[in-house]
Amino acid sequence: MSPEIAGMAGIGLLLFLFLLRMPVAFAMAFVGFFGFAYLTGPGPALSLLSQDIFETFSSYPLSVIPMFILMGSFAYASGISRRLFSTTYTWLGSFTGGLTIATVVACAGFAAICGSTAATAATMGKIVLPEMKKYNYDNKLATGTVASAGTLGILIPPSTVLIVYGILVEESIGKLFVAGIIPGAMLCLFFVLTVAVLCFRNPSLGPPGPKTSWAAKIKSLGGIIEAAVLFFLAIGGLFFGWFSPTQAGAIGAGGALLIGMIRRKLTWDIFMEAGKDGLLTGCMVLFIIAGAVIFGHFLAISTIPFLLADWVGNLPIHKTAIMAIIILIYFFGGFFMDSMALIVVTVPIFFPIVRKLGFDPIWFGVILVLVAEMGVITPPVGVNVFVIKGIAPEIPLQTIFRGIFPFLIALIVLTIFVVIFPQIATFLPGLVSY
Repeated sequence: MSPEIAGMAGIGLLLFLFLLRMPVAFAMAFVGFFGFAYLTGPGPALSLLSQDIFETFSSYPLSVIPMFILMGSFAYASGISRRLFSTTYTWLGSFTGGLTIATVVACAGFAAICGSTAATAATMGKIVLPEMKKYNYDNKLATGTVASAGTLGILIPPSTVLIVYGILVEESIGKLFVAGIIPGAMLCLFFVLTVAVLCFRNPSLGPPGPKTSWAAKIKSLGGIIEAAVLFFLAIGGLFFGWFSPTQAGAIGAGGALLIGMIRRKLTWDIFMEAGKDGLLTGCMVLFIIAGAVIFGHFLAISTIPFLLADWVGNLPIHKTAIMAIIILIYFFGGFFMDSMALIVVTVPIFFPIVRKLGFDPIWFGVILVLVAEMGVITPPVGVNVFVIKGIAPEIPLQTIFRGIFPFLIALIVLTIFVVIFPQIATFLPGLVSY
């Protein structure tokens, strides 16, 4: 069997293992190891396996992942997410659809200190869904908003998906982080406009809540100070070159821990639970990266990425059309694969094509995250939808899926904007000193 055919067989086997629900990290490591062993022999494959696992878990650049994950865990345990929602609800809750608009804004705020789409959706869902039920919000609008707004967690920095992408393509994580700020703010605005349009057409979807005084609104602003301080300390430090990404994550985690201690929200049990959650999530991501590295080495010696890059690069069509095809592949791939798995499996295949066509890798990373966001709310995988289903088991799954479609349109529109105007993603990274 030639290396090319072995590579294609390996990709097919990997997809089959995914369908069998084998853990992503182990599936990639399994196929990568045996594929490498088939092409080079068992000795080099065993050496590769031990080397890749050791280098992944001892890599200093990868330490940024558990730091930012721990920051999000401590932020949740410290009650920052609840205070964020309380502030946004005080300001926006009296409008038609105000609870859902407040949810979008609160998700954006929590995303700025979390980095995980599922964690953002789960955290805000537990807080806001009971409130929406209390004020008779439409189930489709309520659940669709929380599931969709949770996707902001992997676009607004810090983002675990952007970290993994940056490591895979050896690009500056600091620049990738700041590249997500403008698209993240735009997506938040697009989601708010989506809610506004839906409630304008049918006000019964989101009845207005009680009005609050200006004194109460001003007083509530204290609820966003902690999140703002954490964000500007960590991401601002990256932007101005004060910290490396790992240092920024460690400072953010330490800051969230300090806030919880000052607020007296972190009991010993809560502290241990938050640390355990951060550890489990961090280890999961690191194992996925280790598996992706092993699988990537197998793909490299199969020569498939390079052959595909040469073939696509020589197609007699404009490079923008080629990029549109790649984006569509990611869009449909998101229907069947988790966003992290999709990126770690396909980036080694498509990034050489992107580089050969001359596209900016920072811009491509933002595009990937936008398309990955679509994957976490579209059937049949739709991780965020299942997260919300777990929080609200009485609401039918099809109701939640129907609720996300207006927000999916907003995501598609923003993706088109970023393709047409790449400066949306590349302007701020050009100013970063780190």
